[in-house]
Amino acid sequence: MKKLLFIFLISIPFLTRAQNCNCGDNFKFVVERIKNNYPGYKDKVIPAKQQRFDFFTDSLQKAANSADKIQCMDICTEWLAFFKDKHIGFSFIIQENASKQEVRNYFTKAEKTSWNKQDFKRYLDHNKNKLDEMEGIWFSDGGNYEIGIVKDSVQRPNEFIGFIIKADSLNWMPGQVKIRIKKTGNSYRVLYYGTINHIKYYPPFLKTGDTFNLGYYGDWFKNVPKKVNKASSQKETDYNPSFKILDKETSLIILPNFAIHYKKAVDSIIEANKTALQNSKHLIIDIRNNSGGSTYTFEKLLPYIYTNPIYTDGGVVWATAGNIKDCYSIIDNDIPEKNKKRAEENLLQLKAHLGELYPLYPADTIKFDSVLKSPQRVSVLMNGNSASSAEHFILRAEQSKKVTLFGQNSSGAIDYTEIVTAKMPCKLYTVTYPAFRSDRINRRKLDNVGIAPNVLIPDSITDWVEFVRKYQKP
Repeated sequence: MKKLLFIFLISIPFLTRAQNCNCGDNFKFVVERIKNNYPGYKDKVIPAKQQRFDFFTDSLQKAANSADKIQCMDICTEWLAFFKDKHIGFSFIIQENASKQEVRNYFTKAEKTSWNKQDFKRYLDHNKNKLDEMEGIWFSDGGNYEIGIVKDSVQRPNEFIGFIIKADSLNWMPGQVKIRIKKTGNSYRVLYYGTINHIKYYPPFLKTGDTFNLGYYGDWFKNVPKKVNKASSQKETDYNPSFKILDKETSLIILPNFAIHYKKAVDSIIEANKTALQNSKHLIIDIRNNSGGSTYTFEKLLPYIYTNPIYTDGGVVWATAGNIKDCYSIIDNDIPEKNKKRAEENLLQLKAHLGELYPLYPADTIKFDSVLKSPQRVSVLMNGNSASSAEHFILRAEQSKKVTLFGQNSSGAIDYTEIVTAKMPCKLYTVTYPAFRSDRINRRKLDNVGIAPNVLIPDSITDWVEFVRKYQKP
């Protein structure tokens, strides 16, 4: 499974009856649901791969027939990973009124090491002069986790495990393996186990001195825990936008998330700083680690990057009964009223074309009446975690004569979008997948490739904003 799966954690009342948690049946449900509802299925299960894919599926079905709940999670995730689609996910649900012991029992078969804190400290003391720079005690940003990172074995000196020293003693217990790191030269590959569900992730890894960053999964600090406010560490990550004037010519707007419920905040910050935006020669728009949301969220920003008509690709929705019920029949209250009406019209169209790959969204061109004199330059900061609707923003921005894209390739989670969340026979699980296929695929595939920047910023640069502020075109 060499990919990142987006996992959505849901809390529901504790249900043990009127559900089927047989893994074989649930795996079969996942296979059928994806095969008959995911518009990327035929793009990826091509005739040349069919025989191998069938063997792969049959092998996992046999394993699923005798698997327990946690093993089932891994089996379903492994099968879904074949599609290498970052909008496909598998959720493991922790019920809101499950007892602590029931939660611990879910993870009794998690990988564990014999290391403990006392033995590990002795190891560190006795090997001071020959430790790898990765070895030591590391603390998570927020202070929730303390882990020991050590070489996996003498036979594999460039592979490390990070085991729990201190955690919540619920989802994670001392000795359980939280992270695996493989070092090749100056680069690292990481396997990270999810905070609540233990599902496998493969996040980016950037080490700077005694700190390493795992993208969505935060910073880790060696030897000294970062001081945090305990109350604030309990809160959800703050994805609200922010605005800052960097100098007399440059302004910075940071947009961490395009979820529809941030639209009001984004609109508000743009309106509140309208004068500053119109007087900035250089605007930096930072969408690093923005995992997407809705294109409605950034629409008020488009006039500031606009120089010429912006083309947007159309696409098709697989109008199956499942997709209609579990996605298009659910209309978000946070979207503007005019868009709610459009969503209701879309629903009627899909119902009228049941079973079809229906061209719900035609290609379009965005036009404004005028071009703003300022900002004269717009720099968009992006990285491998800029995904989905953030990539829609990049596709619009790259068409402007004002815009330069800086950073690294975006995520490549834009060919198939509009997520469906389907409940499974077992209430512990849900499966998510996209129902929309972009017409752009026919001329420019971005799946797992991403959009390339105009100016690549190497990992050795730690302050990307300052790099862009001072950048001069050659």
